[in-house]
Amino acid sequence: MNYTKYEKARIIGARALQLAMGAPLLLKLSPEELKKINYSTIEIAKLELEQDILPITIKRPMP
Repeated sequence: MNYTKYEKARIIGARALQLAMGAPLLLKLSPEELKKINYSTIEIAKLELEQDILPITIKRPMP
């Protein structure tokens, strides 16, 4: 699905907060990959969004 830049920012921010609070990863990342991205919750959230595996839906008002 195509998201606006505002929707992407909101999704990534919300997911990064979930990860920071201990939510499980939806990706299988090796320790090397985690070290490469410096264990950044924002980078992990971006990867999850790019691979379209987040169970988040966007409600848009219809005109």
